[in-house]
Amino acid sequence: MYHVTLRTTVAALALGLGLSAASAQMVYNRGNPGDPETLDPQKTSTVVESDVLLDMFEGLVTYDAKANIVPGVAESWSANDDGSVYTFKLRANAKWSNGDPVTASDFVFSFQRLMNPETGAKYANILYTIKNGEKVNKGQAKVEELGVKAIDDKTLEIALENPAPYFIAQLAHQTGFPVHAASVKKFGKDFIKPENWVSNGAYMLKSFVPNDKIVMVKNPSYRDAASVKVDQVNVFPIEDRAAGLRRFQAGEIHTYNDVPTDQIKFIRENLKDKFKLAPYLGTYYFVFNTKKEPFTDVRVRQALSMVLDREFLAEEIWGGTMIPAYSFVPPGIGNYGEPATVSWKDLSPIEREDKAKALLKEAGYGPGGKKMTVEIRYNTSENHKNTSVAMANQWKPFNVEVKLVNTDLKTHYALLRDKGDFDVARAGWIADYSDPQNFLFLGESDNKGLNYANYANKDYDALMKKAAGTKDLTERAKVLKQAEAIFVNDQAYIPLMFYGSKNLVSDKVSGYESNTLDRHLSRFLSIKN
Repeated sequence: MYHVTLRTTVAALALGLGLSAASAQMVYNRGNPGDPETLDPQKTSTVVESDVLLDMFEGLVTYDAKANIVPGVAESWSANDDGSVYTFKLRANAKWSNGDPVTASDFVFSFQRLMNPETGAKYANILYTIKNGEKVNKGQAKVEELGVKAIDDKTLEIALENPAPYFIAQLAHQTGFPVHAASVKKFGKDFIKPENWVSNGAYMLKSFVPNDKIVMVKNPSYRDAASVKVDQVNVFPIEDRAAGLRRFQAGEIHTYNDVPTDQIKFIRENLKDKFKLAPYLGTYYFVFNTKKEPFTDVRVRQALSMVLDREFLAEEIWGGTMIPAYSFVPPGIGNYGEPATVSWKDLSPIEREDKAKALLKEAGYGPGGKKMTVEIRYNTSENHKNTSVAMANQWKPFNVEVKLVNTDLKTHYALLRDKGDFDVARAGWIADYSDPQNFLFLGESDNKGLNYANYANKDYDALMKKAAGTKDLTERAKVLKQAEAIFVNDQAYIPLMFYGSKNLVSDKVSGYESNTLDRHLSRFLSIKN
């Protein structure tokens, strides 16, 4: 019955969008597990936003179909002997969607805008690697002192605070995308409205109706427009994973990058090759609010973390699509080796329970002590709900009473970033680049926007600072591992599982490549009618 009422052909969608059959436009309908909070590259911070912005903007470097870093607006680059200064040569045919050339000055404007504290960029610290980036962002230096300089229209120079092996990969992140300076100056925050939109990527924004869809159309001025096959991309925000599955089965969407984990068996048996499960550099975790009692007490945090059955969560709740996590940095990441794990990793479940009871007793809680009342917050998803319910059940024997609160994705992360009130909250981190720093920097005390736990440890901060100034990669890895050992011992963050990407991909889609960053730019895809 559901299939009859929901089935919508691509042709019908095209007609509904005012496209004639004669135009034979190729339309790609993509499900996204939430609405972007913003389409302003400098203010973005989530994967949901990234997946949309990667289609509309292009940085100095970009991703190919397999998520390898390849030239973007920059056709080439070079570094000085110690890797502290990079020079980028921009493509002669790089243009904005209004026909203006993309220049080195556009990048200077955009990087300065990212670091300008007045912008309020939530993820500016990803590019603190740029010389004076942190000082500018904290109001300790003028934006003109940022280490970015236009040598001429097609030559850009970027000086670094310290040599960083991951710097080039950082530039593929959406915070490093250029914005059209004239549009920003003319329209202010409204430059992201469809009627004011100017971008330099494969697509342009046609419309954005929150909780309905985002429509992007091919940018004829894009430097490689001739190779872009999809003419229009419709992005549908679908937070309900079961609804996403149903809409995929009904043919309403061609891809969806998540699934309801309680239906994994059904999906594997019935969708077979349409279900793409692949390794993914990401950590699924919860955070304690370390500024709120009783989570200020490391004994409480350690106890509540060690009694959570990660194997059960990964196998039973997530259908074997996740890997139990006892470190914060996922295995297989570059420039690192084996991550540091919690000290109790090899204890049996009984031994963990006994140790947890002893820690809680010392803190005045647990069986025979004060009852602990905990509110777990999560963003809307049956997967997150089921995980939270399982956590509540596993904490109950330890005299912990749990209340669950869920909100939509935008509200949830806004509360965490803006330091709203919470006890325990669900979060996740997907690698922006393959380096342990991209995970461990979340715990730095001055990472105000992304350190959701309000975690602060001077020894940890000192080691992270030392690692940033260590040029030898082997020595740097040792310092970072020391830092991670402190981080996982303090358990302000509760790493539960490492992600596997879970994509539904129609057999009408060609050009899709599974990869560890789960990046799938629309310009590499084509859709069969």
